[in-house]
Amino acid sequence: MPPVERLHLDHVVQTVCALESVVLRSFGPEGGQVLFTRDTGQAMLSRSGARILTALRLEHPLARMVVECVLKHSTVTGDGSKTFILLLASLLRMIHKMACKEPNVSHTYTSRQTAEASTARHLADKILAFALEELDDLIGMGVIPYGCCLSWEDFTAKKHLSGPSNNDCVQKLLTSFFHSRLGRSHCDFISKLTYELLTHWKFKRDQPSLSLEFVNDNLDALHTPVSGFPISCSRLIEGQVIHRDFATPCPQTEQKAVKAAVFSGYLQPKLLNAGQVLQLGCGEQWMEENSKNNRSIVQFSAWTERSLKCVFANLQSLGVSVILSAVKQSAAVLSLAAQAEMCVVECVSEDELSLFAQLSGAKPVSDCWMVEPEHVATLTFCRPILLGAHRYVHVAFNDSEERVTVKPCSLVICGLGEGQTEQYTCAFRDAIRMLLSTWEPMGMTATTASKRTLQSTKSTSSHVDQIPNVPPFQQSGLQPGYVIPAGGTFEFLLHHALLQNGTSCSASDDIVTSGLAVSQLLANALLIVPRQIYSHSPRHFLQAQARFQTIIQNHSHPFSLVYKQEHSSIFGESAFPLEEDKLTKHRFTEADVSAKLFMSDSGLESVSCKYQLLLAVLQCLSSILHVDTVLHTHTALHTQSRRLANTSWEGTDDETED
Repeated sequence: MPPVERLHLDHVVQTVCALESVVLRSFGPEGGQVLFTRDTGQAMLSRSGARILTALRLEHPLARMVVECVLKHSTVTGDGSKTFILLLASLLRMIHKMACKEPNVSHTYTSRQTAEASTARHLADKILAFALEELDDLIGMGVIPYGCCLSWEDFTAKKHLSGPSNNDCVQKLLTSFFHSRLGRSHCDFISKLTYELLTHWKFKRDQPSLSLEFVNDNLDALHTPVSGFPISCSRLIEGQVIHRDFATPCPQTEQKAVKAAVFSGYLQPKLLNAGQVLQLGCGEQWMEENSKNNRSIVQFSAWTERSLKCVFANLQSLGVSVILSAVKQSAAVLSLAAQAEMCVVECVSEDELSLFAQLSGAKPVSDCWMVEPEHVATLTFCRPILLGAHRYVHVAFNDSEERVTVKPCSLVICGLGEGQTEQYTCAFRDAIRMLLSTWEPMGMTATTASKRTLQSTKSTSSHVDQIPNVPPFQQSGLQPGYVIPAGGTFEFLLHHALLQNGTSCSASDDIVTSGLAVSQLLANALLIVPRQIYSHSPRHFLQAQARFQTIIQNHSHPFSLVYKQEHSSIFGESAFPLEEDKLTKHRFTEADVSAKLFMSDSGLESVSCKYQLLLAVLQCLSSILHVDTVLHTHTALHTQSRRLANTSWEGTDDETED
């Protein structure tokens, strides 16, 4: 029988706190980078929480379970790996403290540890149920009014001289993300580059999520990693870079349009296909019989050569001078292509061919005998491009009426080493996922919507006259795209909202799992994030907490702290858009000024990502507390999992700078 390990609440807390101690070193604006070394001498220097956690050689199955939960969340939202661990550890410590209180330990269990574990599981389930039912309401009423809603038009809006526009907010959102991921040195440059990339890929009449999904799905084909150069050499280039070289000499186009065709198969018919049988024979009688039936190999070869010439003649009649192939073509194809002054690009990846077909509008050719004008793409140019030590194919597309606002471009990501370049690439990809999650609306049922509308009507009835023509449902802020100032703003505001909600909860016989206890526990656990942000100076944390309390108490309506649209003069009147073509004016007080000065340099973060993070943490909390026994097995599967864990960051070169 395999060895059995009983998991107690103390073991769970210790395991998660050990992971917390690792990520704390790189958390917050003052966090540093973590250096990992391998037995082979390879080194990895990173601030990415997901990358740090995957580099750990974890033996305990509970630790691997937590890391798996973190990676699943990070894959969806692209952010929040370190905050995930901090919140989980904070919740576990508070649950452990509450479960260990003497009055709360039931005498019906055989041991104190069993009673504590049962209380912790019950409490975690209550917190998760509370969050699934009430959290979006609390965020809508207590957090969102202090942020702003970004519009997809902000990516193409021109900046006005009167003050910051929403495209500044988009860049602040990206800058905050890259600052936490890569550090302070290059976050401004990378955020501007990402912003510029997105402005090129804004499709006409499309929702923001569709354009972001397109960039996310095609990022492998849209970016080119180049090692040996600093990140400042990264840039956007027009058109698409196909990561293959020409198999035949590239023709001199002399600035004229180039026509290309995409082939998914072989141009020359193969002698044998899968499942076919080649019959061989000898003797004059056999040769005579098969020559009459046109079944000799010589005649078959002659037929394939004639058919291949017909295919190239058809391509020449259509003006095709570039052939993009998904497979490696025969020597006869390359020879005829060179004679016809056509360039061939072989073994192009499926992702790149799919992107080429979408951008050019041409359909891939599946049957080389059926090449029609609809299979031919017109390109602005097709030429070689040298990026680092590799030569690729560079193509550009003609403008299309269907995508007026799209300017196809490719991203060149540079780094001093291969591992560093890979980190920059992952950061770009996660930034796109973060933006995609930002524009996803928070989950809401019809019951929740009706309840929120009623609550909003009651809460805003006292100042409806001050904000005319604004529906209460809109003030609750249900639209996607909301952002909030970074630096602990979300946690401070939600902490206050949870405490306010707790005071309205009815008392329960079970003090531990009452609504008041659940709200207070979750509210206090959230403060771990701003505490770590201001860990270099605890006095700053207390000042920030007091400042937010003053902000919440001194404002008469929730839109007085909207981040966007402020005039260059900080004192005076500022217009806040509430509905289309409807504005309200608000006179700034001294509290407003101090709040805006405090928030101006803190950056922005996504409300939707924070919401998804908190739910993911609570789901992970409930899952790990329901594990009470570990069976240690030593099978081939376990050996393979350890091997994969040990090689999770294999291939990362030395990324430290001398």
